[in-house]
Amino acid sequence: MNDSSTPQAPLDAQGENAEGAHSANDAGSKTATPSPGSLEAVASTVPTGNSVSAYVTNYVQRLRGGEMGSLPAVTGLVLLVIVFSILQPTFKGLFNFGNMLTEGAGPIFIAMGLVFVLLLGEIDLSAGFAAGVCATVMVRLMVGYHAPWPVSIGAAILTGVIIGFLIGFLRAKVRIPSFVVTLAFFLAFQGVALYIANNGKGQKGDITITDPVVNGFEGNQMPVWAGWLLAILIVAGYAAVKLLAQNGRRTRGLNTEPLGVLAFKIGAVAVGTFLAVYALNKNRSINQAAGFKTVDGKLVKVAAAELLGVPWVVPIIIAFFVVWTFVLSRTRYGRHVYAVGGNEEAARRAGIPVDRIRISVFVLCSAMAAIGGIMIGSNVQSVSVANYGGNTLLLAVGAAVIGGTSLFGGKGRMIDAVVGGAVVEVIYNGMSNLVKGTNSAAVQYIVTGVVLMLAAAVDALSRRRAGSSGL
Repeated sequence: MNDSSTPQAPLDAQGENAEGAHSANDAGSKTATPSPGSLEAVASTVPTGNSVSAYVTNYVQRLRGGEMGSLPAVTGLVLLVIVFSILQPTFKGLFNFGNMLTEGAGPIFIAMGLVFVLLLGEIDLSAGFAAGVCATVMVRLMVGYHAPWPVSIGAAILTGVIIGFLIGFLRAKVRIPSFVVTLAFFLAFQGVALYIANNGKGQKGDITITDPVVNGFEGNQMPVWAGWLLAILIVAGYAAVKLLAQNGRRTRGLNTEPLGVLAFKIGAVAVGTFLAVYALNKNRSINQAAGFKTVDGKLVKVAAAELLGVPWVVPIIIAFFVVWTFVLSRTRYGRHVYAVGGNEEAARRAGIPVDRIRISVFVLCSAMAAIGGIMIGSNVQSVSVANYGGNTLLLAVGAAVIGGTSLFGGKGRMIDAVVGGAVVEVIYNGMSNLVKGTNSAAVQYIVTGVVLMLAAAVDALSRRRAGSSGL
């Protein structure tokens, strides 16, 4: 799936070229040009303006040149939310909002790992059942052999690392195409997961998760005060990153973002974050009526159970998002991933260890699949092989591609997995609420497939446009 085009630089939240996305020729150059990791190299490729109008003009030019980033996915997400909110009143309910966060978490984690693989122009068709194998290992150790949750989760992640290394080795060293390798493992891992689930000590088949910590990842909520603290940290962290970058450019005499644009972005993040936390901190329980129970022969009124607070899985998603975004945009490893994905031969000539990079992305993909598998199990409080079938993989791949990660390699960001995952979950949830009866599942598949095809078309057209415009 690799092509020979120059690597496409990842875009940050402002649509600017992120650090570390230069070509392999830059990565290995010993000329006087700025090093790929320097702020000067980043700024030299960023068309900014000193006024808001100039900034907007440059941004529109980048869009016309094919550098659309996550704009199509974000636009689609907003439109889908509006449409489903109008057509289905229950869609915009607080309970459904929290439910979408927990249901969509598993595919988002898997999509985060797939971003690394897709950046190299590869594919991992086994990620869904790899998640199932890892989750089954965890629950078998936990339920059958009474292993504590740190050991069980550690074993699941280690299983993912081993799976990823095996896939990467066969792809990099034996030169088997990733499509063939992962298709073979897609079939094999289904059998492996079934074997583990149906053998060993303890419960067989659909195994119930009994550990409160694992169940609490998606089943428990943060205290109200912790949700507000999380919101403050998110806004403060985003503002600090933006202001530090602004100051770094200014001290070097480089163009900076207009203060109005900078303030608008920070304000938008603040408003969105605090509104989300405010909604989640309200009681979103479906049944808020008080009940009754018998105590010592007397009928006693019992207050209804409350469901409020940010689900614990949200800060876990944010933590992984921050770590992987830093890895891709601020480390030599991230620059090498983009270089190999953009032009493998140029990267090899620049001295980048292409085979090691290729193996590593499959390791990261399967490790993240393990975490996604654990979260899927936590959401339903059990592990069943059926929960990790084709739907899981398709939703995860769809999330990464719909979010803006290119199928051709060299172009993508970690935010793509989050935004694309939100789009996929909104479609899945909205259609299930809107279309009832025997045709519900059919319509869900059709709509998701159409959206994925549109995302792939946008990717292909934007790359063609970028090539013709010289970007």
